Amino acid sequence: MKYKFNLIIHAEYGLPAKEVAKKFPDWPKLKTVGVSMGYRQEKGKEPSLEHRYYISSAELTEEQFSEAVRAHWAVENSLHWVLDLSMNEDRCQIYKDNSAENWGILRQTSLNMLRKEKTKASIPTKRKRAWMKTDYLEKVLKAGLTEVNKT
Repeated sequence: MKYKFNLIIHAEYGLPAKEVAKKFPDWPKLKTVGVSMGYRQEKGKEPSLEHRYYISSAELTEEQFSEAVRAHWAVENSLHWVLDLSMNEDRCQIYKDNSAENWGILRQTSLNMLRKEKTKASIPTKRKRAWMKTDYLEKVLKAGLTEVNKT
């Protein structure tokens, strides 16, 4: 059955890991084991239930664990997802020596510069415009480098 609406539900549970830690002597600082469950119904797709498991060296209550999981995904959604969407970061096949890290720094710098430029457009649109129009590229560089000079 296909649904015509989106529904997303998340729940997180954290447990003290004293008993689990005994079985994993290579993880002597293991303090918390947790699971995050996400139920999702997207328009036109079958519903799905996802489980993500976490371990931590911090002793966390359920509330602290939930906050940590949400903070992790906030970073993922605000940074990595944007880099992948706008610059196909996950498809990059560059791995030799420090190349992957260097390209990552260049992508992050580019993203920051595109964000500093005030034109109301998406990051992929701004990127394409900068690629096609040197006057716009100059505007992006000026916006990004102006922030560097202020610090």
